[in-house]
Amino acid sequence: MEIRPILSTLARHKTAAALIVIEIALTCAIICNALFMIGDRVSQINEPSGIAESELLRIQLTSSGIDDNATARTRTDLAALRAIPGVKDATVVNQVPFVDSSWNSGVRLSNEQPQSTMEATVYMTDEHFISTFGSRLIAGRSFRPDEYLDFETVNSSKEPIGIPAAIVTRKMAEKLYPGIPVAHVIGKVFYSWGDRPIPIVGVLDHLVRPSLQGGPSAREYTMLFPLRAHYNVGGNYVVRTSPDRRDEVLKAAVKLLRNSGNDRIILDENTKPFSDLRDEFYQAPRAMAWLLGAVCVGLLLITALGIVGLASFWVQQRTKQIGIRRALGATRGQILRYFQTENFLIAGIGIALGMLLAFGLNQLLMSKYELPRLPLLYLPAGALILWLLGQLAVLGPARRAAMVPPAIATRSA
Repeated sequence: MEIRPILSTLARHKTAAALIVIEIALTCAIICNALFMIGDRVSQINEPSGIAESELLRIQLTSSGIDDNATARTRTDLAALRAIPGVKDATVVNQVPFVDSSWNSGVRLSNEQPQSTMEATVYMTDEHFISTFGSRLIAGRSFRPDEYLDFETVNSSKEPIGIPAAIVTRKMAEKLYPGIPVAHVIGKVFYSWGDRPIPIVGVLDHLVRPSLQGGPSAREYTMLFPLRAHYNVGGNYVVRTSPDRRDEVLKAAVKLLRNSGNDRIILDENTKPFSDLRDEFYQAPRAMAWLLGAVCVGLLLITALGIVGLASFWVQQRTKQIGIRRALGATRGQILRYFQTENFLIAGIGIALGMLLAFGLNQLLMSKYELPRLPLLYLPAGALILWLLGQLAVLGPARRAAMVPPAIATRSA
């Protein structure tokens, strides 16, 4: 089919064609960025945590006053929690995943380094941390018994006490030592708490930062220090059990801790299974993904209606012209292809402009909201959606045009 007659027709209807081109361009720009943002939110929601979420319970408590025996009471609590039927293990930590705050520290590769290489979150761990959380070591080893220190001792010491060892995540190791296999990171040192080097003795596959601080790229900049916390440091007991016994074990654990003294308060709103913590933590990204999806559907519907309206108008305006073409031998298939080719050209111009607008919009979002750069993959995806939408939208009016009988050409205007 020749394109010249189509271009000639469009030139006589510049305003209507321009409006559809602009509508498609704006829709393309918004759709490409919205799809990217939806994908980003979905990847956040589905990110691996590196822990046995379905088996873990969080119990958060605090003291109503100063507890001089917090360390001893913590050990007693943990021994009692581990003795509850159905409990696999239990630990105390300064923080847990899927909350809105985290313990973070700067990490340097040399003591003289003026700026930190990265910010990483710190989990204080005892001998039961990895067993309780279910995290997986992919290189190196766990902490030795002689490497563990009591946080209270380190915190109250007048002389600086160095951290004897650290376990880091794969993502943190790759950030600190790019291009080096994780197995070769074992034995290397970094600086974080104080001026003494901290050797890396192990690497975890995954372990998320508790909060979203630092953005998606920093979600697994995580390190473990062999520091035994007590219940007043973050107030988090973590208990591991089988998924089918979570409710039973949670009730028993809360009852046990309440009976151990009335000077401590259990924060019921934060005491729950980790699966509930995760659902609540990702509620905002999930709602945003649904909202953006609704915006995409609405925009596509409006664009489709615009294409249908314009095509229907043009069919009505060209009824006699179509009849003449039919009288001169044009088949219904040729009339149908004419209108679909015309719409394809309009959509193509709109999509080309839309891709430029998509990059401009992404640059704005990057500067205002720290959104990552739009991957090129989303441009052909948006273009394909709009091209298919345009062809489907014009199909009805094009079929009506193809049904115009040749006899219409003999009627007077």
